[in-house]
Amino acid sequence: MDPLLPRLEGEERRRRGRTLFRHSKIPVRMLVPNFFTLLSLCAGLTAIRMAIEQRYEMAIALVVIAAALDGVDGRLARALKAQSKFGAELDSLADFVNFGVAPAVIVFIWGLTPLKGFGWIAVLVFALAMGLRLARFNAMIDVERPKWQSNYFTGMPAPAGAITVLLPLYVHNLGLFDVQVWPVLVSLYVLVMAFLLVSTIPTFSGKLMGERISREYVMPMFVGVAAVVALLVTYPYGTLTLLTLLYLASIPLSYRRFQQRLRDPALQQYAPVAAGASEGIDPGVSGGDLPGAGDTKH
Repeated sequence: MDPLLPRLEGEERRRRGRTLFRHSKIPVRMLVPNFFTLLSLCAGLTAIRMAIEQRYEMAIALVVIAAALDGVDGRLARALKAQSKFGAELDSLADFVNFGVAPAVIVFIWGLTPLKGFGWIAVLVFALAMGLRLARFNAMIDVERPKWQSNYFTGMPAPAGAITVLLPLYVHNLGLFDVQVWPVLVSLYVLVMAFLLVSTIPTFSGKLMGERISREYVMPMFVGVAAVVALLVTYPYGTLTLLTLLYLASIPLSYRRFQQRLRDPALQQYAPVAAGASEGIDPGVSGGDLPGAGDTKH
């Protein structure tokens, strides 16, 4: 018998017997990030309902809101020092629903029902790719990588995948093309997005901007964010189309930049960090099993 088997069984029994909350009273700050995660999950589930009712504008808006909330909960958890295993698992489950299931249902009901089986297979592959992408992320949390790689994601991140796969709906609602008459092309596009999710192609992360900015750029940044929000509200489809195309165009640039830095021997001398940190998650768990959101930028 494998000598490791008794030890593994004992560790499994100890883990299952451990209580979820180690303390009788939980700090409120540990709960706050989870509220945002649950709100994003509500948005994703409601987007599915809107798609069933063929209210696609509202469904798209709810997916975008879920992506925004997903960016808030992790950063809030780090700011409040409220990271935990519970929050990380909850965030992963919410991301699968919000960015895997909801976009797949929206695209299928909107334009792939004429294809029947083939259209369903395309969106099914996308949802499965999203689940595999999230599972791979969780499995790679403890893998050490050079520090400079924290500027890159492995494959397309989950929120970006959800927003980019809805590009046919944006273009259709702009009125430039009747995209619904090309369901086969839409299916192929969905399959390409699924491939990008599970690929190892490095993509730029938001950490390239750094955690601190110069004082003179503070006000322009506020103006830029306000302008983007105003454009999203006023011209949602045009803005989402432009942002999606710019993001897709940045993928070859990120791959080229990554390969250049990979060939630089000086960069490989930096202290390695865990893969979780390289994609925006703090490998250290604050508060044991207390429920706080994990900063999982999957």
